[in-house]
Amino acid sequence: MSDGAQSLGVKPGCIQLCQTGVQGLGMKPVLLIGIRNKMSAYITLELEHTLKEILQVVKPQQGDRSTRLQVINELQGVVESVESLRGATVEPFGSFVSNLFTRWGDLDISIDLPNGAYISSAGKKRKQNLLVDFQKALRKMGGWRRIKYIPNARVPILKFESSRQSISCDVSIDNLQGQMKSKLLFWISEIDERFHDMVLLVKEWAKAHDINNPKSGTFNSYSLSLLVIFHFQTCEPAILPPLRDIYTGNVADDLQGVRANVERHIAETCAANIVRFRQNRSRKVNRSSLSELFRSFLAKFSNIGLRASEQGICPYTGKWEFIRSNMRWLPKTYAIFIEDPFEQPENSARTVSMGNLTRISEAFERSHLRLSSADQNQGSLLATLVPPQEHAHTLTNTASISEHEA
Repeated sequence: MSDGAQSLGVKPGCIQLCQTGVQGLGMKPVLLIGIRNKMSAYITLELEHTLKEILQVVKPQQGDRSTRLQVINELQGVVESVESLRGATVEPFGSFVSNLFTRWGDLDISIDLPNGAYISSAGKKRKQNLLVDFQKALRKMGGWRRIKYIPNARVPILKFESSRQSISCDVSIDNLQGQMKSKLLFWISEIDERFHDMVLLVKEWAKAHDINNPKSGTFNSYSLSLLVIFHFQTCEPAILPPLRDIYTGNVADDLQGVRANVERHIAETCAANIVRFRQNRSRKVNRSSLSELFRSFLAKFSNIGLRASEQGICPYTGKWEFIRSNMRWLPKTYAIFIEDPFEQPENSARTVSMGNLTRISEAFERSHLRLSSADQNQGSLLATLVPPQEHAHTLTNTASISEHEA
């Protein structure tokens, strides 16, 4: 038992007592409630401690950011060697820009084509051809491995890994939508710092249960981030507003015209609405701990497989929406619908297969039961929360902290 449990006055026998059933021992209701409350506090304290340790391991350090900036600079050099990409620039987006990346997170890159002051609108065929040219340059220059061209994706991409830094990269052409979505997630994370931590923890948990892999029919990281947003919108009291209160329009539709003007309009609109939300003194403040938010997140989506047959998740309105009454989502052709609030009515979870939805729902339910059990230690918590290869990192980090404090 941890020091935290001892400080709460939870004696070793209490865990066994709660598991065997205190009512059968003739205990008074008041005493029973007291024991249950202490056990609940103990479980929460243990989970909170473990979550904080996981964050210490997965959060990037300055060197991790510098390494990615180095890769970006090297890719700019490759772009400048390609005649068809003359004048183009390498622009990061995704988790690196939203600051929702872990130490081993990949790097999303947009090669932005020169188009004067206006937003470029290159067609899919041209993007495919330019990625082929870029692929040839990568192979010629060397220093890049596992190169894979995916031309028929919704957004054509080139995947590869830097040999020296071992950073995985996904490159697309003129992906302004991706860049703006990343900025919006960054602005949202500034509303409440718990959002940033929850996204990192949820992504690690999803990897531990093999449900964070769109190639195998489960969630991509973006849809997991939207699930966290939705959880923060629907918890009591709400931590985040419906995203229509931050930006009323559909970002994807508004990306046309003079680029600087469009980006400034979106940034200023979001900034003003975020300030308005944060300064609203009549708004009730949610003071839940990370562990409480994490467990309620798992509980909320434990029946997601059943609910997804009739309802979709809409972060734009901050509500579950009935699919049959939402003309934008019909006909229903997906296992689960998590609408992209910045590119409506696109489904961010379109890669999730019906077969995997059952497995996803079971992962939520099973994890919630495990994290609510009194019979747990750091080893069992880590088995639920992070992939096996990261157990050792977290345990080593814990030992290091303990030695330092001693």
